[in-house]
Amino acid sequence: MRVIKSVLQMQKISLKHLKDGDEIGLVPTMGALHKGHASLLSKSEKDDDITIVSIFVNPIQFGPNEDYLKYPRSVKQDLEICRKNHVDYVFMPSVEDMFSKGHKTFVEVKVMQDILCGPFRPVHFRGVVTLVSKLFNISYADRAYFGMKDFQQLKIVERMAKDLNFRTKIVPCPTVRERSGLALSSRNTYLSDDEKT
Repeated sequence: MRVIKSVLQMQKISLKHLKDGDEIGLVPTMGALHKGHASLLSKSEKDDDITIVSIFVNPIQFGPNEDYLKYPRSVKQDLEICRKNHVDYVFMPSVEDMFSKGHKTFVEVKVMQDILCGPFRPVHFRGVVTLVSKLFNISYADRAYFGMKDFQQLKIVERMAKDLNFRTKIVPCPTVRERSGLALSSRNTYLSDDEKT
């Protein structure tokens, strides 16, 4: 397993695998990995020759009063989970490398981002699909794996990939739950045991 921190280096590695005929799986994450993420890694390992996991807490999907600075970060544990799940590359770019100074380009999926959770998180889906589109361009992924827990996000990403003619196929994966029935989420660390039931 290799940890790659440069956008250009990850792109060069991915392009070489593409030219060699390898099928590439991408699992986009913000880190703080759990069994739900591990299920995505397992699916990619079965489907693909190469698995790339991105770990990047994406600043442009957080609103001004959201938890960007407090979002759980557990790099050592994340890397161990990736290693145990036979990940080939962990892509961990800096914010500056992903969104250089003066970045002005964003991707939006109109209507779909303006309903359900959208009005309460006005920049969220724009930030997600902008990042995901960049990850598709960097990884040259044949398949990208998304949990069905974030159903609106999944559908928005599927539409973005279709509308922009990405070669990447979106693979929806079942929600993994805690014993209480609560869907696994990196933010569950914010909750007490009582709050989880």
